[in-house]
Amino acid sequence: MTTLPEFRLEAHFSKWEFKARYHMTASDAESISLRDLLALASPEERDAFESMSLGYTQTHGAPDLREAIAGTYARQEASDILCFAGASEGIFAAHNVILDKDSHAIVVTPNYQSHETLPMAICTATGVPLDPDDGWSLDVDRIAAAIRPNTRLVTINFPHNPTGAILPLDRYLALIDLCRTKGIYILHDEIFNGLGPTGARHLPFVADLYERGLSLNVMSKSFGLPGLRIGWIACKDAAILSKMERMKHYLSICNSGPSERLAKIALANRQRLLARNCAIVDENLAKWDAFFKRHAALFDWKRPDGSCMAFPRYRGADGVETFAAALIERAGVLVLPSTIYASQLGPTPQDRFRIGFGRAGMDAGLAALDAFVMENNHPQ
Repeated sequence: MTTLPEFRLEAHFSKWEFKARYHMTASDAESISLRDLLALASPEERDAFESMSLGYTQTHGAPDLREAIAGTYARQEASDILCFAGASEGIFAAHNVILDKDSHAIVVTPNYQSHETLPMAICTATGVPLDPDDGWSLDVDRIAAAIRPNTRLVTINFPHNPTGAILPLDRYLALIDLCRTKGIYILHDEIFNGLGPTGARHLPFVADLYERGLSLNVMSKSFGLPGLRIGWIACKDAAILSKMERMKHYLSICNSGPSERLAKIALANRQRLLARNCAIVDENLAKWDAFFKRHAALFDWKRPDGSCMAFPRYRGADGVETFAAALIERAGVLVLPSTIYASQLGPTPQDRFRIGFGRAGMDAGLAALDAFVMENNHPQ
Protein backbone atom coordinates (compact mmCIF):
# COMPACT_ATOMS: atom_id res chain seq x y z
CA MET A 1 0.00 0.00 0.00
CA THR A 2 1.28 3.47 -0.85
CA THR A 3 2.43 5.46 2.16
CA LEU A 4 0.09 8.36 2.74
CA PRO A 5 1.54 11.84 3.29
CA GLU A 6 1.17 13.71 6.55
CA PHE A 7 -2.37 14.98 7.03
CA ARG A 8 -1.52 18.68 7.26
CA LEU A 9 -4.76 19.88 8.85
CA GLU A 10 -4.87 17.14 11.48
CA ALA A 11 -1.17 17.56 12.26
CA HIS A 12 -1.72 21.30 12.73
CA PHE A 13 -4.65 20.62 15.04
CA SER A 14 -2.66 17.99 16.92
CA LYS A 15 -0.10 20.69 17.71
CA TRP A 16 -2.43 23.58 18.51
CA GLU A 17 -6.09 22.62 18.97
CA PHE A 18 -5.93 21.90 22.69
CA LYS A 19 -3.18 24.44 23.45
CA ALA A 20 -4.67 27.53 21.83
CA ARG A 21 -6.53 29.86 24.15
CA TYR A 22 -9.00 30.71 21.40
CA HIS A 23 -10.02 28.10 18.83
CA MET A 24 -11.38 30.32 16.05
CA THR A 25 -11.28 27.83 13.19
CA ALA A 26 -13.38 24.89 14.42
CA SER A 27 -15.45 23.16 11.74
CA ASP A 28 -18.04 21.72 14.10
CA ALA A 29 -21.10 23.18 15.77
CA GLU A 30 -21.30 23.72 19.53
CA SER A 31 -21.51 20.39 21.33
CA ILE A 32 -23.70 19.46 24.27
CA SER A 33 -23.05 17.32 27.33
CA LEU A 34 -24.01 13.69 27.71
CA ARG A 35 -26.44 14.78 30.42
CA ASP A 36 -28.15 17.27 28.09
CA LEU A 37 -28.40 14.74 25.27
CA LEU A 38 -29.93 12.12 27.55
CA ALA A 39 -32.41 14.71 28.76
CA LEU A 40 -33.82 14.70 25.22
CA ALA A 41 -34.36 10.93 25.29
CA SER A 42 -37.65 9.18 25.79
CA PRO A 43 -37.85 6.85 28.81
CA GLU A 44 -37.47 3.90 26.43
CA GLU A 45 -34.38 5.41 24.79
CA ARG A 46 -32.85 6.22 28.17
CA ASP A 47 -33.41 2.67 29.35
CA ALA A 48 -31.95 1.24 26.13
CA PHE A 49 -28.81 3.28 26.73
CA GLU A 50 -28.39 2.47 30.40
CA SER A 51 -29.19 -1.25 30.17
CA MET A 52 -27.36 -2.11 26.96
CA SER A 53 -24.68 -4.77 26.75
CA LEU A 54 -21.19 -3.48 25.99
CA GLY A 55 -20.54 -6.21 23.47
CA TYR A 56 -19.86 -6.03 19.75
CA THR A 57 -22.43 -4.43 17.48
CA GLN A 58 -23.42 -5.17 13.89
CA THR A 59 -20.91 -4.08 11.26
CA HIS A 60 -23.54 -2.27 9.20
CA GLY A 61 -24.75 -0.42 12.31
CA ALA A 62 -27.65 -1.12 14.63
CA PRO A 63 -30.85 -1.72 12.61
CA ASP A 64 -32.85 0.93 14.45
CA LEU A 65 -30.06 3.49 14.02
CA ARG A 66 -29.91 2.78 10.30
CA GLU A 67 -33.68 3.20 10.16
CA ALA A 68 -33.37 6.56 11.91
CA ILE A 69 -30.62 7.68 9.54
CA ALA A 70 -32.66 6.61 6.51
CA GLY A 71 -35.47 8.78 7.81
CA THR A 72 -33.33 11.87 7.28
CA TYR A 73 -33.37 11.20 3.52
CA ALA A 74 -36.21 11.34 1.00
CA ARG A 75 -35.64 8.00 -0.75
CA GLN A 76 -33.42 5.82 1.44
CA GLU A 77 -34.22 2.65 3.36
CA ALA A 78 -32.29 1.20 6.28
CA SER A 79 -30.70 -1.28 3.86
CA ASP A 80 -29.16 1.68 1.97
CA ILE A 81 -27.19 2.82 5.05
CA LEU A 82 -23.75 1.68 6.18
CA CYS A 83 -22.44 3.17 9.43
CA PHE A 84 -18.81 4.02 10.11
CA ALA A 85 -16.65 5.15 13.00
CA GLY A 86 -16.75 8.78 11.91
CA ALA A 87 -16.73 10.23 8.40
CA SER A 88 -13.03 9.60 7.75
CA GLU A 89 -13.50 5.84 7.86
CA GLY A 90 -16.26 6.21 5.27
CA ILE A 91 -14.00 8.32 3.04
CA PHE A 92 -11.26 5.69 3.28
CA ALA A 93 -13.60 2.79 2.53
CA ALA A 94 -15.34 4.48 -0.40
CA HIS A 95 -12.13 5.36 -2.20
CA ASN A 96 -10.58 1.95 -1.67
CA VAL A 97 -13.69 0.13 -2.90
CA ILE A 98 -14.55 2.26 -5.93
CA LEU A 99 -11.02 2.89 -7.21
CA ASP A 100 -8.16 0.64 -8.26
CA LYS A 101 -4.78 1.27 -9.88
CA ASP A 102 -6.32 1.46 -13.35
CA SER A 103 -8.94 4.05 -12.37
CA HIS A 104 -9.08 7.82 -12.63
CA ALA A 105 -10.70 10.17 -10.12
CA ILE A 106 -11.73 13.83 -10.25
CA VAL A 107 -11.56 15.99 -7.13
CA VAL A 108 -12.63 19.59 -6.55
CA THR A 109 -9.94 21.80 -4.98
CA PRO A 110 -9.33 23.07 -2.39
CA ASN A 111 -10.75 20.24 -0.32
CA TYR A 112 -10.42 18.22 2.85
CA GLN A 113 -7.07 16.54 2.29
CA SER A 114 -8.11 12.88 2.36
CA HIS A 115 -10.45 13.45 -0.60
CA GLU A 116 -7.31 14.17 -2.62
CA THR A 117 -4.54 12.07 -1.09
CA LEU A 118 -6.54 8.83 -0.98
CA PRO A 119 -7.37 8.72 -4.71
CA MET A 120 -3.82 9.82 -5.53
CA ALA A 121 -2.49 6.91 -3.46
CA ILE A 122 -4.63 4.48 -5.46
CA CYS A 123 -4.73 5.79 -9.03
CA THR A 124 -4.36 8.92 -11.15
CA ALA A 125 -6.41 11.96 -10.19
CA THR A 126 -7.31 15.33 -11.67
CA GLY A 127 -8.12 18.44 -9.67
CA VAL A 128 -10.83 20.86 -10.77
CA PRO A 129 -10.57 24.16 -8.87
CA LEU A 130 -13.52 26.04 -7.48
CA ASP A 131 -13.62 29.66 -8.64
CA PRO A 132 -13.37 32.28 -5.85
CA ASP A 133 -14.55 34.95 -8.31
CA ASP A 134 -17.71 32.94 -8.94
CA GLY A 135 -18.69 32.39 -5.30
CA TRP A 136 -16.41 29.34 -5.09
CA SER A 137 -18.70 27.58 -7.53
CA LEU A 138 -17.90 24.64 -9.80
CA ASP A 139 -17.63 24.82 -13.57
CA VAL A 140 -19.30 21.59 -14.68
CA ASP A 141 -17.75 21.98 -18.13
CA ARG A 142 -14.32 21.62 -16.50
CA ILE A 143 -15.47 18.36 -14.92
CA ALA A 144 -16.64 17.17 -18.34
CA ALA A 145 -13.28 18.10 -19.88
CA ALA A 146 -11.42 16.17 -17.16
CA ILE A 147 -13.34 12.93 -17.67
CA ARG A 148 -11.37 10.03 -19.14
CA PRO A 149 -12.56 6.59 -20.29
CA ASN A 150 -11.42 5.13 -16.94
CA THR A 151 -12.89 7.84 -14.69
CA ARG A 152 -14.71 6.09 -11.85
CA LEU A 153 -15.32 8.77 -9.24
CA VAL A 154 -16.01 12.49 -8.84
CA THR A 155 -15.72 13.85 -5.29
CA ILE A 156 -17.50 17.03 -4.22
CA ASN A 157 -18.10 18.74 -0.88
CA PHE A 158 -20.99 21.19 -0.40
CA PRO A 159 -21.37 23.11 1.85
CA HIS A 160 -17.71 23.33 0.99
CA ASN A 161 -14.80 22.95 3.37
CA PRO A 162 -13.18 25.47 3.82
CA THR A 163 -15.26 28.17 2.07
CA GLY A 164 -18.83 27.34 3.13
CA ALA A 165 -19.99 27.65 -0.49
CA ILE A 166 -23.05 25.75 -1.71
CA LEU A 167 -23.22 24.77 -5.37
CA PRO A 168 -26.19 26.26 -7.28
CA LEU A 169 -28.86 23.61 -7.78
CA ASP A 170 -28.77 23.81 -11.58
CA ARG A 171 -25.04 23.07 -11.64
CA TYR A 172 -25.49 20.25 -9.15
CA LEU A 173 -28.16 18.61 -11.29
CA ALA A 174 -26.03 19.13 -14.40
CA LEU A 175 -23.12 17.37 -12.68
CA ILE A 176 -25.35 14.43 -11.75
CA ASP A 177 -26.66 14.19 -15.33
CA LEU A 178 -23.10 14.25 -16.66
CA CYS A 179 -21.94 11.48 -14.32
CA ARG A 180 -25.05 9.40 -15.05
CA THR A 181 -24.30 9.42 -18.78
CA LYS A 182 -20.76 8.21 -18.06
CA GLY A 183 -21.57 5.75 -15.26
CA ILE A 184 -19.34 7.66 -12.81
CA TYR A 185 -19.86 7.51 -9.06
CA ILE A 186 -20.27 10.75 -7.10
CA LEU A 187 -19.03 10.84 -3.53
CA HIS A 188 -20.67 13.88 -1.97
CA ASP A 189 -19.28 14.91 1.40
CA GLU A 190 -22.49 16.32 2.93
CA ILE A 191 -21.36 16.55 6.54
CA PHE A 192 -22.39 20.23 6.84
CA ASN A 193 -25.82 19.77 5.30
CA GLY A 194 -28.45 21.54 7.40
CA LEU A 195 -25.98 23.88 9.11
CA GLY A 196 -25.64 27.52 8.13
CA PRO A 197 -27.06 31.02 8.42
CA THR A 198 -30.74 31.79 8.10
CA GLY A 199 -31.79 31.40 4.47
CA ALA A 200 -29.16 28.79 3.56
CA ARG A 201 -30.41 26.67 0.65
CA HIS A 202 -28.94 23.24 1.07
CA LEU A 203 -28.72 20.78 -1.79
CA PRO A 204 -30.71 17.54 -1.94
CA PHE A 205 -28.71 14.52 -0.83
CA VAL A 206 -26.98 12.93 -3.80
CA ALA A 207 -28.10 9.41 -2.80
CA ASP A 208 -31.70 10.57 -3.21
CA LEU A 209 -31.05 11.84 -6.74
CA TYR A 210 -28.56 9.43 -8.25
CA GLU A 211 -28.28 5.66 -8.19
CA ARG A 212 -24.46 5.92 -8.10
CA GLY A 213 -24.42 8.73 -5.55
CA LEU A 214 -22.77 8.18 -2.18
CA SER A 215 -23.99 10.54 0.55
CA LEU A 216 -21.40 10.89 3.32
CA ASN A 217 -22.61 12.26 6.64
CA VAL A 218 -21.66 12.21 10.32
CA MET A 219 -22.88 13.29 13.75
CA SER A 220 -19.79 15.45 14.22
CA LYS A 221 -20.39 18.67 12.29
CA SER A 222 -23.95 19.94 11.85
CA PHE A 223 -25.12 18.11 14.97
CA GLY A 224 -22.08 19.11 17.03
CA LEU A 225 -21.48 15.61 18.40
CA PRO A 226 -17.98 14.58 17.24
CA GLY A 227 -17.37 12.59 20.41
CA LEU A 228 -19.86 9.98 19.26
CA ARG A 229 -17.70 8.99 16.26
CA ILE A 230 -20.75 7.91 14.26
CA GLY A 231 -20.78 8.48 10.51
CA TRP A 232 -22.42 6.80 7.55
CA ILE A 233 -22.76 6.50 3.80
CA ALA A 234 -26.16 6.27 2.13
CA CYS A 235 -26.21 4.69 -1.32
CA LYS A 236 -28.67 2.78 -3.51
CA ASP A 237 -25.86 0.66 -4.99
CA ALA A 238 -26.08 -2.48 -2.83
CA ALA A 239 -22.92 -4.00 -4.31
CA ILE A 240 -20.82 -0.97 -3.37
CA LEU A 241 -22.26 -0.94 0.16
CA SER A 242 -21.44 -4.64 0.53
CA LYS A 243 -17.84 -4.09 -0.56
CA MET A 244 -17.47 -1.19 1.88
CA GLU A 245 -18.90 -3.33 4.67
CA ARG A 246 -16.21 -5.93 3.96
CA MET A 247 -13.58 -3.17 3.93
CA LYS A 248 -14.83 -2.09 7.36
CA HIS A 249 -13.87 -5.55 8.69
CA TYR A 250 -10.24 -4.38 8.31
CA LEU A 251 -10.94 -1.05 10.00
CA SER A 252 -13.22 -0.50 13.00
CA ILE A 253 -15.18 -3.80 12.53
CA CYS A 254 -18.18 -2.20 14.22
CA ASN A 255 -19.26 1.02 15.87
CA SER A 256 -19.43 1.85 19.57
CA GLY A 257 -22.70 0.54 20.99
CA PRO A 258 -23.22 3.43 23.43
CA SER A 259 -22.54 5.91 20.64
CA GLU A 260 -25.16 4.25 18.46
CA ARG A 261 -27.77 4.65 21.20
CA LEU A 262 -26.83 8.30 21.68
CA ALA A 263 -26.82 9.00 17.94
CA LYS A 264 -30.35 7.64 17.67
CA ILE A 265 -31.48 10.01 20.42
CA ALA A 266 -29.84 12.93 18.64
CA LEU A 267 -31.45 12.05 15.31
CA ALA A 268 -34.87 11.90 16.95
CA ASN A 269 -34.22 15.50 18.00
CA ARG A 270 -32.38 16.58 14.85
CA GLN A 271 -34.51 19.61 14.06
CA ARG A 272 -34.09 20.96 17.59
CA LEU A 273 -30.32 20.47 17.50
CA LEU A 274 -29.95 21.99 14.03
CA ALA A 275 -32.09 25.00 14.93
CA ARG A 276 -29.93 25.63 18.00
CA ASN A 277 -26.70 25.33 16.05
CA CYS A 278 -27.88 27.52 13.18
CA ALA A 279 -28.89 30.20 15.68
CA ILE A 280 -25.32 30.18 17.01
CA VAL A 281 -24.05 30.61 13.45
CA ASP A 282 -26.36 33.58 12.91
CA GLU A 283 -25.22 35.24 16.12
CA ASN A 284 -21.52 34.70 15.41
CA LEU A 285 -21.68 35.74 11.76
CA ALA A 286 -23.00 39.16 12.78
CA LYS A 287 -19.90 39.57 14.95
CA TRP A 288 -17.60 38.55 12.11
CA ASP A 289 -19.40 41.00 9.81
CA ALA A 290 -18.61 43.81 12.25
CA PHE A 291 -14.98 42.70 12.65
CA PHE A 292 -14.30 42.60 8.93
CA LYS A 293 -16.03 45.94 8.43
CA ARG A 294 -13.65 47.48 10.99
CA HIS A 295 -10.66 46.02 9.19
CA ALA A 296 -11.77 46.25 5.57
CA ALA A 297 -8.32 47.37 4.41
CA LEU A 298 -6.72 44.18 5.68
CA PHE A 299 -9.28 41.51 4.83
CA ASP A 300 -11.70 40.67 2.02
CA TRP A 301 -14.84 39.12 3.49
CA LYS A 302 -17.65 37.16 1.87
CA ARG A 303 -20.35 35.54 3.96
CA PRO A 304 -20.54 31.78 3.37
CA ASP A 305 -23.63 30.11 1.92
CA GLY A 306 -23.72 27.40 4.57
CA SER A 307 -21.78 25.46 7.23
CA CYS A 308 -19.98 27.19 10.10
CA MET A 309 -16.80 28.13 8.21
CA ALA A 310 -15.55 30.83 5.89
CA PHE A 311 -12.35 31.53 3.96
CA PRO A 312 -11.57 35.28 4.04
CA ARG A 313 -8.62 36.80 2.18
CA TYR A 314 -5.70 38.28 4.10
CA ARG A 315 -4.17 41.28 2.34
CA GLY A 316 -1.24 41.96 4.67
CA ALA A 317 2.24 42.22 3.15
CA ASP A 318 3.61 39.63 5.59
CA GLY A 319 1.50 36.86 4.05
CA VAL A 320 -1.11 34.62 5.59
CA GLU A 321 1.32 31.98 6.89
CA THR A 322 3.26 34.56 8.90
CA PHE A 323 0.02 36.18 10.06
CA ALA A 324 -1.46 32.89 11.28
CA ALA A 325 1.75 31.82 13.02
CA ALA A 326 2.12 35.14 14.86
CA LEU A 327 -1.55 35.07 15.78
CA ILE A 328 -1.36 31.73 17.56
CA GLU A 329 2.06 32.29 19.14
CA ARG A 330 1.50 35.84 20.39
CA ALA A 331 -2.26 36.11 20.86
CA GLY A 332 -3.28 32.48 21.36
CA VAL A 333 -5.78 32.66 18.48
CA LEU A 334 -5.93 29.62 16.19
CA VAL A 335 -6.92 29.95 12.52
CA LEU A 336 -5.99 27.78 9.54
CA PRO A 337 -3.84 29.38 6.83
CA SER A 338 -4.69 28.38 3.28
CA THR A 339 -1.34 26.61 2.93
CA ILE A 340 -3.01 23.80 4.91
CA TYR A 341 -5.28 23.37 1.86
CA ALA A 342 -2.50 23.35 -0.74
CA SER A 343 -3.12 20.79 -3.48
CA GLN A 344 -0.80 18.57 -5.50
CA LEU A 345 -3.39 18.65 -8.29
CA GLY A 346 -3.07 22.34 -9.09
CA PRO A 347 -2.78 25.82 -7.61
CA THR A 348 -5.05 26.88 -4.75
CA PRO A 349 -5.37 30.31 -3.11
CA GLN A 350 -2.46 31.12 -0.81
CA ASP A 351 -3.82 34.32 0.74
CA ARG A 352 -6.79 32.91 2.68
CA PHE A 353 -7.43 31.55 6.15
CA ARG A 354 -10.25 29.46 7.57
CA ILE A 355 -12.37 30.72 10.42
CA GLY A 356 -15.10 28.88 12.30
CA PHE A 357 -18.21 30.27 13.94
CA GLY A 358 -20.32 27.31 15.01
CA ARG A 359 -19.34 27.37 18.66
CA ALA A 360 -20.64 29.56 21.44
CA GLY A 361 -18.43 31.90 23.48
CA MET A 362 -16.57 33.46 20.58
CA ASP A 363 -16.31 36.98 22.03
CA ALA A 364 -13.03 36.59 23.90
CA GLY A 365 -11.25 35.11 20.89
CA LEU A 366 -12.59 37.79 18.58
CA ALA A 367 -11.45 40.48 21.02
CA ALA A 368 -7.96 38.93 21.10
CA LEU A 369 -7.86 38.88 17.31
CA ASP A 370 -9.05 42.48 17.17
CA ALA A 371 -6.38 43.56 19.65
CA PHE A 372 -3.67 41.70 17.73
CA VAL A 373 -4.60 43.47 14.49
CA MET A 374 -4.62 46.88 16.20
CA GLU A 375 -1.41 46.34 18.15
CA ASN A 376 0.55 45.30 15.09
CA ASN A 377 -0.22 48.53 13.26
CA HIS A 378 -2.06 46.89 10.40
CA PRO A 379 -3.68 49.46 8.11
CA GLN A 380 -7.26 50.40 8.92
